[in-house]
Amino acid sequence: MPEDIVGVHGKLRVFFITEEDPLYVIRFFDTFFGEYPCDAFKICGIAVDRAFHEPIAKTLVRLRRFYGIWSTFRLGLRFLGARLHRRSIKSLAASSGVHLIATPSVNGPDFIRRVRGLAPAVIVSVAAPEIFKSELLRVPRLGCINIHSGRLPTYRGMMPTFWQMLRGEQTVTITAHLMAERLDAGDVLATQPFAVAQHDSLDRVIKGTKCEGARLLIRVLNDLRAGYVSRAPLDMTQANYFSFPTLADVVKFHQLGHRLL
Repeated sequence: MPEDIVGVHGKLRVFFITEEDPLYVIRFFDTFFGEYPCDAFKICGIAVDRAFHEPIAKTLVRLRRFYGIWSTFRLGLRFLGARLHRRSIKSLAASSGVHLIATPSVNGPDFIRRVRGLAPAVIVSVAAPEIFKSELLRVPRLGCINIHSGRLPTYRGMMPTFWQMLRGEQTVTITAHLMAERLDAGDVLATQPFAVAQHDSLDRVIKGTKCEGARLLIRVLNDLRAGYVSRAPLDMTQANYFSFPTLADVVKFHQLGHRLL
């Protein structure tokens, strides 16, 4: 293994950029921090950004329109429970000995300078709320990797798990792909299916795909460390892009027998 890939101690240096979500995204890190091979990877840091990059009032309106009043209330209770138990990605990272880097923007020059100083071989995006610009994409030697819970390029964009279930897919496809300046358009490194039941809940499927996404990333990082990389370019002529679901989409989702929570 070349030293410029794994570093002087033989470990692949990995930096994470994610959002603070104590309900779903944290499941990814529960699994990753609990299962990754410490002798093979060095987690050199993590940036935990705020979700959606918008005021909390706007986020609450978005959630109420999607989930409805009762389910939004239930999610709020879960969120408060996580806060009371001090359960967060930041606290999980700190307890795992991972260095936290705060920033108002991952594309800011100061943040990029600090991350470059950590010399990551790979930067991994897990539900990162900002689009990575070209300067950040060029920082890691092996590139930036995104974990996307949808088959690409068919399910580019927001809420891919919801859209796959709404369109009757029997499996949700978790995709690990290299990041490019165009959103969800980089080469695919690996995929992992996650089965959807005939009458399922978005809650269950999102939680499951977060855990399996962490295991998929471990597999991809092991391949990168070994020098074996399989890259499949996307045929962007087949690309779709999905935005946040409307109330009409949610009604159709329920008509299929699925639940949100």
